[in-house]
Amino acid sequence: MANQNQPFVRLSAVEHLMPQEELLQKKTGNQKFLIGVPKETVLQEKRVALVPSAAALLVENGHRVLVERGAGIPANFEDRLYAEAGVELVDQAETIYQSDIVLKVAPPTLSEIQMMKERLLLISALHQRAQTKEFYKSLMQKKVTALSYEHIRNNLNENPVLHAISEIVGTTSILIASEYLSHPQWGRGKLLGGFTGINPSEVVILGAGTVAESAARIAIGLGALVKVFDNSISKLRRLQNNLNTNIFTSIIQPDVLRQALTTADVAIGALYIRGESAMPVVSEEMVSKMKKGSVIIDVSIDQGGCFETSHETNHLFPVYQKMDVTHYCVPNISSRTPHTASYALSNYFAPFILEMAEVGGINQMLVQDWGIRKGIYLFNGKLTFGEIAKRFGLSFQDLNLMLVTYR
Repeated sequence: MANQNQPFVRLSAVEHLMPQEELLQKKTGNQKFLIGVPKETVLQEKRVALVPSAAALLVENGHRVLVERGAGIPANFEDRLYAEAGVELVDQAETIYQSDIVLKVAPPTLSEIQMMKERLLLISALHQRAQTKEFYKSLMQKKVTALSYEHIRNNLNENPVLHAISEIVGTTSILIASEYLSHPQWGRGKLLGGFTGINPSEVVILGAGTVAESAARIAIGLGALVKVFDNSISKLRRLQNNLNTNIFTSIIQPDVLRQALTTADVAIGALYIRGESAMPVVSEEMVSKMKKGSVIIDVSIDQGGCFETSHETNHLFPVYQKMDVTHYCVPNISSRTPHTASYALSNYFAPFILEMAEVGGINQMLVQDWGIRKGIYLFNGKLTFGEIAKRFGLSFQDLNLMLVTYR
């Protein structure tokens, strides 16, 4: 099997077999794109895919940027700021979906897909577990090329977009925990941290990835006693090295975890949960032993959750109590700080589009960059994620083989 991490290798003898219309699609040089940014229509999604300063950068480089009027307002970016950046404000979403490139935060809805012109490039989240067969079939009918930003990889085999968002989520999770721990109704009236002459707060973190590292860094900075659990020794070692401090770490052993939760003031669930049938790590019995007024932040709720007592909440009604433990289980935590999170997205999207224009378009970029190929789940309407095809009984095409004709 070919190494997916190596530059794409051309099979040089096939170009003369290409249909003429395929040859005409091969473009090189600095291209100019029409880029559309619609309002987010998913409930409580307040982020915007392109902030005014990033839009200005694209306009200065010769691209046209259309933003649906009001798209940035939930993230505190007024229409005036986009107009001053050279953006064209439009009133109709249908106009946005006639662009060459559509930038979104959340995946498109079925009604939004119906507005799309054929063969546009869609850049958005995928939220693979939440999608239906109809979602993929609708995009396939439009012959869309779809790039999932949560699957993109860089040269270090890291996900640059998710990394930035995860840093925000990890930091925010501790700030939320502090808010509810000190709350007179939902918490114990206790400040999160360590203070002279007072026992420090205890924070248990499940997971040792970017969310966990950011959460641990903030909690330690506040003076809390932090304990981190993960089933990967290498991840635990990397987390300790990155934090540059010696903290309690452990493989997930039920007895050790149960004891840690018994004395914890805050528990953060930040494990990557594999498989739809994966069981929660923390049982209801473990939660029942936690202190009254302690706080659970289940960051992994969009994957089913780390705690057996978790169920999904939203930004309007973010918390509930079970067995006197406050649960915060909002799936899109970064939308709580949409201004900051929008910058994190834009910091990737704007340079990405500029680079794509420089190399001659998305096809040439995919040929040159294996990490971007990791994010393509539809190419000209052809499904390229094997697990999606298998799940829904859809046809699958190997992206590497399709790209041979663009080399």
